Amino acid sequence: MKPLHGIALLAVLAALAALALIATARGGGKPPLAAPVFGVTLPDGYRDWPLIAPAQEAAPFNELRAVVGNAVAMRAFRDHQRPFPDGTVLVKRAWKRVSSPDFASASIPGDATTVQVMVKDSKRYAATDGWGYGRFVDGQPVDEAQHRTCHACHAARVKDRDYVFTRLAP
Repeated sequence: MKPLHGIALLAVLAALAALALIATARGGGKPPLAAPVFGVTLPDGYRDWPLIAPAQEAAPFNELRAVVGNAVAMRAFRDHQRPFPDGTVLVKRAWKRVSSPDFASASIPGDATTVQVMVKDSKRYAATDGWGYGRFVDGQPVDEAQHRTCHACHAARVKDRDYVFTRLAP
């Protein structure tokens, strides 16, 4: 092997090793866990997405919830675009509602309960009117039986709003 080729090979190997370390540090060493039925995963960076609307869920859930959306979702909400375009992703984050230790009449988020995801892809999810669903507890997808109930619930209540419960907060 010529010396120049050996140096080039070492440089390529060093670069690949560096990329592998970066991927592992970012969690790239493991594929994201996909929800059964729809194959939906937790989207990268969803914790930094803009708020669409908050909600408070009464008993038996007793939760505070926040629905956030990617850029496609935010544009569709602001432009009143229905049906939502492919590429729309909505994420509902939920926490147990607890009383604030600083202000007795206020509720604050306690322990996280679930993260629920809706993904619009009219071809991939044609059987469920263009929407795929994922529900996660502690970062793990819940069982298949729970996922099989998602679309029926949305279809029974908000079909006229393209199966989306959430409305953009004023």
